[in-house]
Amino acid sequence: MIIDFLQKILEFNEFLFGGIKTLIINTGLPDWICDALIDSINTVPFLFTVFIFIEIFEYYFANKINDFMKKSEKTGPLIGSLAAVIPQCGFSIIASSLYTNKLITRGTLIAIYLATSDEALPVLLSYPETINFILPVITVKLVVAILGGYFIDLFFKTSINKNFIEQIPEEGCCKHDIITNNKTNLWLHPVIHTLNVFAFILIITLILNFFIKDTAIIDFLNNPNVTLKLLQPIITAVIGLIPNCAVSIALTMMLIKGTITFGAVIAGLCSNAGLGLLVLLRKNSSFKDSVWIILSLLLISIIVGILLTIVNIPFIN
Repeated sequence: MIIDFLQKILEFNEFLFGGIKTLIINTGLPDWICDALIDSINTVPFLFTVFIFIEIFEYYFANKINDFMKKSEKTGPLIGSLAAVIPQCGFSIIASSLYTNKLITRGTLIAIYLATSDEALPVLLSYPETINFILPVITVKLVVAILGGYFIDLFFKTSINKNFIEQIPEEGCCKHDIITNNKTNLWLHPVIHTLNVFAFILIITLILNFFIKDTAIIDFLNNPNVTLKLLQPIITAVIGLIPNCAVSIALTMMLIKGTITFGAVIAGLCSNAGLGLLVLLRKNSSFKDSVWIILSLLLISIIVGILLTIVNIPFIN
């Protein structure tokens, strides 16, 4: 059913952008630039459709999930992981605010950070040929988030203040109000978000295509040397800590282009908690605790990435 739906959007793409693609090809620009422009333009209908669904989900269910999560201390890592795996604007921000106000446990916060994928899933959905990556990405991140969250809560307990009234930040990405239910956001934010992600995809694709056309670089990236392969998850996990959606887009595009391993992508996506880390550092009264959380997030991400690289799943890598 999903494949059929994606195929319909592909057909719509061809109808909508067929003329533009011809114009781009006839400009005489280098192939790597033309390919980047065409590939990026093709993502627009997919991205807009996905972001519309995400906005509807946030409008009707986000606050209910947040309220339920605050009341479910023991099931927090499970509920938080399941909610975070669905692409939502600002979920890691809300989680950070809930944690700094002692309304969720440390394990629940880390589980949410590990499960959230920022723009990874919308980008993967915008490339139907990469649909086989979606289920593995969701499954691995969900399992890692749940296990990681419960492990942290089991060995590093945190106290919960159930009587505290939290003050949650009002803005997420795109200066978007993540708390107030505003019907204008149902169409305005998807438009803004689509344009922003399209711009990121175009820039990143241009950069990747420029380097990929150099066979020496491709040979280096595909080097079977075990040490080089195991370094990838460490590097991407560190990069993933950068609080910007461009990071998840870049990692996903590198997976699509085949320039890094599946383990490296998972490592980067697990550590990429978006703007949530900025809120944690700004709002948490204990800087030591914030550093501890970030280092735990980084360590879990690296370990998972290295293990997946060693396993080397044939149909993914």
